[in-house]
Amino acid sequence: MSQLLFNISLASRAIRNNRLRTVLTITIIGLGITALVGILTATEVMKAGVYANFSSMGANTFQISSDVIKKRRHGGGGVNISINDGKNIKYEEAKAFKERYSFPGAIIGVSMSGSSIATVRAGSIKTNPNISVMGVDDNYLKISDTKLEAGRNFSSYEQEFGSYTCILGNGMAKKLFPVNYKEAVGKTVSIGDIKYYVAGVAEQKSSTMLMNTDNLVLVPLNNGRMVYGNNERFVINVMVQDIHKKDIAAQEAEGLFRVIRKVPVGVNNDFSIQQNDNLAEMVLGSVSYISLAAVVIGIVTLLGSVIGLMNIMLVSVAERTREIGVSKALGAKSSTVKQQFLTESIMISLIGGAIGVIMGMLVGNLFGLVFHTPFIVPWIWMMVGVSICAMVGILSGIYPAIKASKLDPIVALRYE
Repeated sequence: MSQLLFNISLASRAIRNNRLRTVLTITIIGLGITALVGILTATEVMKAGVYANFSSMGANTFQISSDVIKKRRHGGGGVNISINDGKNIKYEEAKAFKERYSFPGAIIGVSMSGSSIATVRAGSIKTNPNISVMGVDDNYLKISDTKLEAGRNFSSYEQEFGSYTCILGNGMAKKLFPVNYKEAVGKTVSIGDIKYYVAGVAEQKSSTMLMNTDNLVLVPLNNGRMVYGNNERFVINVMVQDIHKKDIAAQEAEGLFRVIRKVPVGVNNDFSIQQNDNLAEMVLGSVSYISLAAVVIGIVTLLGSVIGLMNIMLVSVAERTREIGVSKALGAKSSTVKQQFLTESIMISLIGGAIGVIMGMLVGNLFGLVFHTPFIVPWIWMMVGVSICAMVGILSGIYPAIKASKLDPIVALRYE
């Protein structure tokens, strides 16, 4: 232990005496580790964001839509994803499914996309033409885990007769009613040229890659059909009570909907059943390329670090030849000299690695601002980065250390 502390003190002194070269080497190593840890941390943030996006309607739900999603794996392990428009799901088909699907404890909801370029106005204040309008039934709020901060859900009367009633997203309510957005309840807003009574204001929810839920207007399903009938694209949402039975429920749903759609035996589905976790895995298959890029960038940069650190250590050996000669003349063993130079090399690498890990973690978490995910500490990648730095220190210092340990003390003392 005393020998290790002695080696560390000698290495610290050598580092202080060669500050410029040491700082340059630490910077190179730090950049390499920053690139490696930063991109991999960003990947973890993106993964968390993807899972949050696809789980926004609950982990125990799945959706039936007209989008036919195909994936094809290729040699590199990546996934190509293509989304083709199948035959639109008609209201009669969605209604028949809701009536005939009898999986125990399942809750079925039907929704439709009305417009994604609507403008909403209240008095003299209006939004940009980027508001999404959805027609939803009475189960939508429960299935999508949407809670109301003010007001109420649509009544059965409003659903049945398609009343001109709406529920505003939180962000939109704050924009249209900046003084007190909760007072939007009971007021009238215009969606396009049509006036709607505001029944409720939704709680604030995180934006996702798929939709900004705060810029969403919900209207009764039958009202959406009346106003946006030409754009009918229905989606069936199913929530099961037991998450472990979701796969079985999805298989039963697929069989029933094939019957409703009259899909012949042996013919592929003209619809898709999307489970949030499975769809997330497909997207993350493409994200894996980012991890590969991070590894390549990190390796290339760290190779430069190895060469730079080895050069510094070789220069250090040349500069300290007389010092090495004195140490060996006083009885220092070759192994002791070797340990001193290895310790110095590893210390420089670890300092650069520690800086790189911290910077990489901070840079990677900047993506969290985009994906609205909590701060992530990538413990695994941090340990990997530190381990790589230790290896860089050993690889860079082993040859200069061996060279220093083999110096003849008489020749070294005569060195100028």
